Amino acid sequence: MRQETKCIQAGYEPKNGEPRMIPIIQSTTFKYDSSEAMGRLFDLEDSGYFYSRLQNPTTDMVAAKIAALEGGTAAMLTASGQAATFYSVFNIAGQGDHVIASSTIYGGSFNLFNVTMRRMGIDFTFVDPDCSDEELEAAFRPNTKAVFGETIANPALIVFDIERFAKAAHAHGVPLIIDNTFATPINCRPFEWGADIVTHSTTKYMDGHDATLGGCIVDSGHFDWMAHKEKFPGLCTPDESYHGITYAEKFGKEGAYITKCTAQLMRDLGAMQSPMNAYMLNLGLESLDVRMKRHVANAQKVAEFLNAHEKVVWVNYPGLPGNKYYERAKKYMPDGTCGVISFGVSGGRKAAEEFMKHLKVAIIATHVADAHTCILHPASSTHRQMTDEELIAGGVAPDLVRLSVGIENVDDIIEDLDQALAKA
Repeated sequence: MRQETKCIQAGYEPKNGEPRMIPIIQSTTFKYDSSEAMGRLFDLEDSGYFYSRLQNPTTDMVAAKIAALEGGTAAMLTASGQAATFYSVFNIAGQGDHVIASSTIYGGSFNLFNVTMRRMGIDFTFVDPDCSDEELEAAFRPNTKAVFGETIANPALIVFDIERFAKAAHAHGVPLIIDNTFATPINCRPFEWGADIVTHSTTKYMDGHDATLGGCIVDSGHFDWMAHKEKFPGLCTPDESYHGITYAEKFGKEGAYITKCTAQLMRDLGAMQSPMNAYMLNLGLESLDVRMKRHVANAQKVAEFLNAHEKVVWVNYPGLPGNKYYERAKKYMPDGTCGVISFGVSGGRKAAEEFMKHLKVAIIATHVADAHTCILHPASSTHRQMTDEELIAGGVAPDLVRLSVGIENVDDIIEDLDQALAKA
């Protein structure tokens, strides 16, 4: 099936007389006829459900749809994108380990890595996504367990060179994890360029309507854990909490990573997406392909308008010819990138704040990547925990305004920006 069809039909195939829509299994627990039957589930010998903190049929169906869209072999939903980011790394890295991450990742992810996970004993090296091959090579250590980047950085809009970083990661026997939230699998499929694991904040374009928090982790099924078993004992040695199961042996390349993440991390940390949220996420997924085309078309016109406006000093959008990442974006995302634009207003931070006060269609909100046009000044909101030096290193100028172009009529969006800029 092509992507448009997968958005509608993947993940759930109703049988004769069954509901056409994915059913909401709003139950915490599931009944079995014998202790032996349930015991086989706890031993990971049988597939099934016993408690929704680990797995639920509704969430599994929606996860299967996202796996199909990404071209992966297994997936799991989480309660938020932040939970997906945390689980994706913590599933293979622990105390005493090291991870390489792009310095331009979303501010919340940067803080998770740089503060919270450091307190857990995991060290991080942040590298410029445009660093030289020599600088990237120098970042690896014997205890490096993963490399992490974003397809399109939020909000710096730097297009990550997936293929180059995948080759470097694989040369050192570790997987590349890519946050594909902004591009979505409609515009980019990182597995086709060598990535091994993909994460999403499904709260963004996948839901698309400001309705449900959520996240997702997808495994490509390509990384050979047993070939590097000394690096990944959690996957390649017996787990005594499950009667000595070795995940990489029992579930293979295609299922080991997600099975361990579900059986261990979701069991112990419990950041599960609710069945109701998964159902609503699926409604968003059904229109994802249609909406992404509209987001890209609108954003292109808005970026061109801003680029020509006398009160705008700079515009960053990968779809603009002359943009630093234009050619790279064409390589990885030939059909368009996303609906997010960053720009600076003449007069700096104060002028930007004044401009934002006069907007009528675009709303000031911490959210991004949904049907509504919304706008944000990251330095005073999502990235406020970062120093000016960290902001600059992360590609977030203090005067940067992030505009998430929605699917309203593009002329209304442009007229709104024009009248607000006139008052700045």
